[in-house]
Amino acid sequence: MGTLRYAASRLLQALGLVLAVVVLNFVLVHAAPGDPVETIAGASGGMSPELMAQLRTQYGLDESLPVQLGVYLGKVARGDLGYSYFFNLPVTSMIAERVPATLLLVLSSVLLAFFVGTALGVLSSRKPNGWLSQFITVLSLVGFAAPVFWLGIMLVILLASVFPILPVAGLRAIDSTGGGLKDVLDVAHHLVLPTLTLSLVYLAQYSRLARSSMLDVLGSDFIRTARAKGLADRVVLYKHALRNALLPVVTVLGLQFGNVLAGAILVETVFNWPGLGRLAFESVLRRDYPTILGVLLFSSVVVVVMNQLTDLCYRFIDPRIKAS
Repeated sequence: MGTLRYAASRLLQALGLVLAVVVLNFVLVHAAPGDPVETIAGASGGMSPELMAQLRTQYGLDESLPVQLGVYLGKVARGDLGYSYFFNLPVTSMIAERVPATLLLVLSSVLLAFFVGTALGVLSSRKPNGWLSQFITVLSLVGFAAPVFWLGIMLVILLASVFPILPVAGLRAIDSTGGGLKDVLDVAHHLVLPTLTLSLVYLAQYSRLARSSMLDVLGSDFIRTARAKGLADRVVLYKHALRNALLPVVTVLGLQFGNVLAGAILVETVFNWPGLGRLAFESVLRRDYPTILGVLLFSSVVVVVMNQLTDLCYRFIDPRIKAS
Protein backbone atom coordinates (compact mmCIF):
# COMPACT_ATOMS: atom_id res chain seq x y z
CA MET A 1 0.00 0.00 0.00
CA GLY A 2 2.84 2.35 0.84
CA THR A 3 4.45 1.69 -2.54
CA LEU A 4 1.22 2.49 -4.38
CA ARG A 5 0.74 5.72 -2.44
CA TYR A 6 4.34 6.68 -3.13
CA ALA A 7 3.94 5.91 -6.85
CA ALA A 8 0.72 7.97 -7.03
CA SER A 9 2.43 10.92 -5.35
CA ARG A 10 5.34 10.74 -7.78
CA LEU A 11 2.90 10.51 -10.70
CA LEU A 12 1.16 13.75 -9.68
CA GLN A 13 4.53 15.47 -9.37
CA ALA A 14 5.50 14.18 -12.81
CA LEU A 15 2.29 15.53 -14.39
CA GLY A 16 2.92 18.96 -12.87
CA LEU A 17 6.50 18.91 -14.11
CA VAL A 18 5.46 17.95 -17.65
CA LEU A 19 2.91 20.78 -17.71
CA ALA A 20 5.56 23.28 -16.62
CA VAL A 21 7.96 21.98 -19.27
CA VAL A 22 5.30 22.25 -21.99
CA VAL A 23 4.58 25.89 -21.09
CA LEU A 24 8.29 26.77 -20.89
CA ASN A 25 9.06 25.06 -24.21
CA PHE A 26 6.19 26.89 -25.91
CA VAL A 27 7.31 30.29 -24.67
CA LEU A 28 10.98 29.73 -25.53
CA VAL A 29 10.27 28.36 -29.01
CA HIS A 30 8.00 31.28 -29.89
CA ALA A 31 10.45 33.78 -28.40
CA ALA A 32 13.25 32.58 -30.69
CA PRO A 33 13.95 34.75 -33.75
CA GLY A 34 12.50 33.65 -37.06
CA ASP A 35 9.09 33.31 -38.68
CA PRO A 36 7.75 29.94 -39.92
CA VAL A 37 5.76 31.60 -42.69
CA GLU A 38 8.82 33.46 -43.98
CA THR A 39 10.79 30.19 -43.89
CA ILE A 40 8.06 28.46 -45.92
CA ALA A 41 7.99 31.38 -48.35
CA GLY A 42 11.76 31.19 -48.77
CA ALA A 43 11.66 27.45 -49.41
CA SER A 44 8.84 27.97 -51.96
CA GLY A 45 10.76 30.60 -53.89
CA GLY A 46 8.60 33.51 -52.79
CA MET A 47 5.05 34.19 -51.65
CA SER A 48 2.63 37.07 -51.88
CA PRO A 49 1.84 39.09 -48.72
CA GLU A 50 -1.81 38.04 -48.94
CA LEU A 51 -0.91 34.34 -48.96
CA MET A 52 1.54 34.86 -46.09
CA ALA A 53 -1.19 36.56 -44.05
CA GLN A 54 -3.55 33.69 -44.88
CA LEU A 55 -0.99 31.14 -43.66
CA ARG A 56 -0.47 33.06 -40.41
CA THR A 57 -4.21 33.02 -39.83
CA GLN A 58 -4.41 29.30 -40.69
CA TYR A 59 -1.63 28.44 -38.26
CA GLY A 60 -2.93 30.81 -35.58
CA LEU A 61 0.25 32.87 -35.61
CA ASP A 62 -1.71 36.12 -35.81
CA GLU A 63 -3.08 35.59 -32.29
CA SER A 64 -1.39 36.77 -29.11
CA LEU A 65 1.03 34.43 -27.34
CA PRO A 66 -1.32 33.64 -24.37
CA VAL A 67 -4.13 32.74 -26.80
CA GLN A 68 -1.81 30.50 -28.81
CA LEU A 69 -0.61 28.85 -25.59
CA GLY A 70 -4.17 28.19 -24.41
CA VAL A 71 -5.11 26.64 -27.75
CA TYR A 72 -1.99 24.48 -27.74
CA LEU A 73 -2.54 23.23 -24.17
CA GLY A 74 -6.11 22.30 -25.07
CA LYS A 75 -4.91 20.28 -28.04
CA VAL A 76 -2.19 18.55 -26.00
CA ALA A 77 -4.77 17.58 -23.37
CA ARG A 78 -6.74 15.85 -26.16
CA GLY A 79 -3.61 14.14 -27.49
CA ASP A 80 -3.42 16.38 -30.57
CA LEU A 81 0.05 17.82 -31.21
CA GLY A 82 -1.02 19.63 -34.37
CA TYR A 83 0.22 19.49 -37.96
CA SER A 84 3.74 20.11 -39.18
CA TYR A 85 4.10 23.41 -41.01
CA PHE A 86 6.72 22.01 -43.37
CA PHE A 87 5.81 18.33 -43.81
CA ASN A 88 2.03 18.94 -43.62
CA LEU A 89 1.60 15.74 -41.60
CA PRO A 90 0.27 15.09 -38.08
CA VAL A 91 3.09 15.59 -35.59
CA THR A 92 1.92 12.56 -33.60
CA SER A 93 2.30 10.22 -36.57
CA MET A 94 5.71 11.68 -37.45
CA ILE A 95 6.97 11.13 -33.91
CA ALA A 96 5.48 7.63 -33.75
CA GLU A 97 7.24 6.76 -37.01
CA ARG A 98 10.65 7.82 -35.72
CA VAL A 99 10.42 6.79 -32.06
CA PRO A 100 11.47 3.14 -32.62
CA ALA A 101 14.77 4.14 -34.26
CA THR A 102 15.62 6.63 -31.51
CA LEU A 103 14.64 4.29 -28.68
CA LEU A 104 16.67 1.49 -30.27
CA LEU A 105 19.73 3.74 -30.40
CA VAL A 106 19.29 5.30 -26.94
CA LEU A 107 18.43 2.10 -25.06
CA SER A 108 21.21 0.08 -26.66
CA SER A 109 23.71 2.86 -25.87
CA VAL A 110 22.52 3.27 -22.27
CA LEU A 111 22.52 -0.48 -21.57
CA LEU A 112 25.95 -0.96 -23.13
CA ALA A 113 27.41 1.97 -21.20
CA PHE A 114 25.78 0.93 -17.92
CA PHE A 115 26.68 -2.76 -17.90
CA VAL A 116 30.15 -2.51 -19.45
CA GLY A 117 31.03 0.62 -17.48
CA THR A 118 29.85 -0.86 -14.19
CA ALA A 119 31.67 -4.13 -14.85
CA LEU A 120 34.92 -2.29 -15.63
CA GLY A 121 34.53 -0.13 -12.53
CA VAL A 122 33.93 -3.13 -10.27
CA LEU A 123 36.88 -5.05 -11.69
CA SER A 124 39.21 -2.06 -11.35
CA SER A 125 38.15 -1.52 -7.72
CA ARG A 126 39.66 -4.88 -6.75
CA LYS A 127 43.13 -3.50 -7.55
CA PRO A 128 42.92 0.32 -7.29
CA ASN A 129 46.54 0.73 -8.38
CA GLY A 130 46.51 -1.87 -11.14
CA TRP A 131 46.69 -1.36 -14.89
CA LEU A 132 42.91 -1.69 -15.34
CA SER A 133 42.29 1.08 -12.84
CA GLN A 134 44.75 3.33 -14.66
CA PHE A 135 43.08 2.49 -17.96
CA ILE A 136 39.68 3.48 -16.50
CA THR A 137 41.15 6.82 -15.43
CA VAL A 138 42.48 7.55 -18.93
CA LEU A 139 39.23 6.37 -20.51
CA SER A 140 37.26 8.69 -18.24
CA LEU A 141 39.38 11.67 -19.21
CA VAL A 142 38.93 10.91 -22.91
CA GLY A 143 35.21 10.33 -22.45
CA PHE A 144 34.69 13.61 -20.59
CA ALA A 145 36.80 15.62 -23.05
CA ALA A 146 35.75 14.21 -26.44
CA PRO A 147 32.63 15.77 -28.03
CA VAL A 148 30.21 13.10 -29.20
CA PHE A 149 30.08 14.38 -32.80
CA TRP A 150 33.90 14.39 -33.03
CA LEU A 151 34.02 10.87 -31.64
CA GLY A 152 31.48 9.78 -34.24
CA ILE A 153 33.48 11.29 -37.08
CA MET A 154 36.69 9.63 -35.83
CA LEU A 155 34.94 6.24 -35.63
CA VAL A 156 33.59 6.72 -39.14
CA ILE A 157 37.11 7.41 -40.43
CA LEU A 158 38.54 4.42 -38.55
CA LEU A 159 35.86 1.74 -38.98
CA ALA A 160 34.22 2.80 -42.24
CA SER A 161 37.13 4.28 -44.20
CA VAL A 162 40.49 2.98 -42.96
CA PHE A 163 38.99 -0.40 -42.04
CA PRO A 164 35.71 -0.59 -44.00
CA ILE A 165 33.95 -3.14 -41.81
CA LEU A 166 30.86 -1.19 -40.72
CA PRO A 167 28.23 0.82 -42.60
CA VAL A 168 28.49 4.56 -42.16
CA ALA A 169 24.87 5.76 -42.43
CA GLY A 170 21.23 4.77 -42.33
CA LEU A 171 19.18 2.17 -40.48
CA ARG A 172 19.12 -0.46 -43.21
CA ALA A 173 20.90 -1.29 -46.42
CA ILE A 174 19.42 -0.02 -49.68
CA ASP A 175 18.52 -3.55 -50.83
CA SER A 176 16.94 -4.52 -47.48
CA THR A 177 13.62 -6.36 -47.78
CA GLY A 178 12.40 -5.11 -44.38
CA GLY A 179 11.61 -8.45 -42.76
CA GLY A 180 13.03 -11.66 -41.33
CA LEU A 181 16.26 -12.53 -39.58
CA LYS A 182 18.34 -10.99 -42.37
CA ASP A 183 16.72 -7.61 -41.75
CA VAL A 184 17.35 -7.86 -37.99
CA LEU A 185 21.02 -8.58 -38.60
CA ASP A 186 21.20 -5.72 -41.09
CA VAL A 187 19.76 -3.26 -38.54
CA ALA A 188 22.13 -4.57 -35.87
CA HIS A 189 25.05 -4.11 -38.27
CA HIS A 190 24.07 -0.48 -38.91
CA LEU A 191 23.48 0.06 -35.18
CA VAL A 192 27.05 -0.72 -34.12
CA LEU A 193 28.73 2.60 -34.98
CA PRO A 194 26.00 4.94 -33.62
CA THR A 195 25.68 2.90 -30.42
CA LEU A 196 29.43 2.77 -29.92
CA THR A 197 29.71 6.53 -30.46
CA LEU A 198 26.93 7.45 -28.05
CA SER A 199 27.85 4.90 -25.37
CA LEU A 200 31.61 5.52 -25.13
CA VAL A 201 31.17 8.92 -23.48
CA TYR A 202 28.83 7.56 -20.79
CA LEU A 203 30.70 4.28 -20.44
CA ALA A 204 33.69 6.25 -19.21
CA GLN A 205 31.56 8.08 -16.63
CA TYR A 206 29.85 4.95 -15.33
CA SER A 207 33.12 3.05 -15.01
CA ARG A 208 34.73 5.90 -13.06
CA LEU A 209 31.69 6.31 -10.81
CA ALA A 210 31.33 2.57 -10.19
CA ARG A 211 35.02 2.33 -9.31
CA SER A 212 34.92 5.14 -6.73
CA SER A 213 31.61 3.89 -5.30
CA MET A 214 32.95 0.36 -4.92
CA LEU A 215 36.10 1.63 -3.21
CA ASP A 216 33.96 3.53 -0.69
CA VAL A 217 31.75 0.51 0.00
CA LEU A 218 34.68 -1.90 0.27
CA GLY A 219 36.06 0.23 3.10
CA SER A 220 32.83 -0.02 5.11
CA ASP A 221 32.48 -1.86 8.41
CA PHE A 222 29.95 -4.40 7.14
CA ILE A 223 32.37 -5.47 4.40
CA ARG A 224 35.13 -6.03 6.96
CA THR A 225 32.65 -8.01 9.06
CA ALA A 226 31.69 -10.16 6.06
CA ARG A 227 35.33 -10.90 5.36
CA ALA A 228 35.97 -11.64 9.03
CA LYS A 229 33.24 -14.30 8.87
CA GLY A 230 35.26 -16.08 6.22
CA LEU A 231 33.05 -15.32 3.21
CA ALA A 232 34.65 -15.76 -0.19
CA ASP A 233 35.93 -12.62 -1.85
CA ARG A 234 33.58 -13.18 -4.78
CA VAL A 235 30.55 -13.30 -2.43
CA VAL A 236 31.66 -10.18 -0.57
CA LEU A 237 32.27 -8.28 -3.79
CA TYR A 238 29.21 -9.17 -5.84
CA LYS A 239 26.57 -9.99 -3.22
CA HIS A 240 27.27 -7.43 -0.50
CA ALA A 241 29.35 -4.59 -1.96
CA LEU A 242 27.97 -4.31 -5.49
CA ARG A 243 24.35 -3.86 -4.46
CA ASN A 244 25.21 -0.89 -2.25
CA ALA A 245 27.63 0.59 -4.79
CA LEU A 246 24.98 0.55 -7.54
CA LEU A 247 22.89 3.35 -5.98
CA PRO A 248 25.00 6.28 -7.26
CA VAL A 249 25.36 4.64 -10.67
CA VAL A 250 21.60 4.14 -11.00
CA THR A 251 21.06 7.75 -9.88
CA VAL A 252 23.34 9.08 -12.62
CA LEU A 253 21.76 6.69 -15.13
CA GLY A 254 18.33 8.22 -14.53
CA LEU A 255 19.56 11.80 -14.46
CA GLN A 256 21.65 11.46 -17.61
CA PHE A 257 18.92 9.94 -19.76
CA GLY A 258 18.06 13.43 -20.98
CA ASN A 259 21.70 13.99 -21.90
CA VAL A 260 21.68 10.77 -23.89
CA LEU A 261 18.63 11.98 -25.83
CA ALA A 262 20.40 15.27 -26.51
CA GLY A 263 23.51 13.41 -27.66
CA ALA A 264 21.34 11.28 -29.93
CA ILE A 265 20.53 14.39 -31.97
CA LEU A 266 24.20 14.81 -32.91
CA VAL A 267 24.77 11.09 -33.43
CA GLU A 268 21.70 10.75 -35.66
CA THR A 269 22.90 13.72 -37.70
CA VAL A 270 26.40 12.28 -38.15
CA PHE A 271 25.17 8.81 -39.09
CA ASN A 272 21.99 9.85 -40.94
CA TRP A 273 19.96 7.82 -38.43
CA PRO A 274 16.20 8.23 -39.09
CA GLY A 275 15.15 9.11 -35.55
CA LEU A 276 13.73 11.95 -33.50
CA GLY A 277 17.08 13.70 -33.34
CA ARG A 278 17.22 14.32 -37.07
CA LEU A 279 13.55 15.30 -37.07
CA ALA A 280 14.20 17.88 -34.33
CA PHE A 281 17.26 19.22 -36.17
CA GLU A 282 15.36 19.62 -39.44
CA SER A 283 12.39 21.21 -37.64
CA VAL A 284 14.58 23.80 -35.92
CA LEU A 285 16.11 24.84 -39.24
CA ARG A 286 12.64 25.21 -40.77
CA ARG A 287 11.00 26.94 -37.75
CA ASP A 288 8.44 24.13 -37.62
CA TYR A 289 6.92 25.01 -34.22
CA PRO A 290 4.46 22.08 -33.82
CA THR A 291 7.11 19.48 -34.64
CA ILE A 292 9.71 21.07 -32.36
CA LEU A 293 7.23 21.23 -29.48
CA GLY A 294 6.09 17.66 -30.11
CA VAL A 295 9.64 16.30 -30.00
CA LEU A 296 10.41 18.33 -26.88
CA LEU A 297 7.22 17.09 -25.20
CA PHE A 298 8.03 13.47 -25.98
CA SER A 299 11.61 13.88 -24.75
CA SER A 300 10.40 15.55 -21.55
CA VAL A 301 7.94 12.74 -20.84
CA VAL A 302 10.65 10.11 -21.41
CA VAL A 303 13.07 11.89 -19.06
CA VAL A 304 10.41 12.34 -16.35
CA VAL A 305 9.36 8.69 -16.62
CA MET A 306 12.98 7.54 -16.37
CA ASN A 307 13.49 9.66 -13.24
CA GLN A 308 10.38 8.19 -11.64
CA LEU A 309 11.51 4.65 -12.50
CA THR A 310 14.91 5.44 -11.01
CA ASP A 311 13.29 6.47 -7.73
CA LEU A 312 11.23 3.28 -7.67
CA CYS A 313 14.32 1.17 -8.42
CA TYR A 314 15.91 2.43 -5.20
CA ARG A 315 13.33 0.48 -3.18
CA PHE A 316 14.41 -2.76 -4.85
CA ILE A 317 18.15 -2.11 -4.83
CA ASP A 318 18.32 -0.93 -1.21
CA PRO A 319 15.57 -2.21 1.14
CA ARG A 320 16.57 0.43 3.71
CA ILE A 321 15.05 3.17 1.56
CA LYS A 322 11.43 3.74 2.53
CA ALA A 323 8.86 6.11 1.13
CA SER A 324 8.15 9.03 3.38
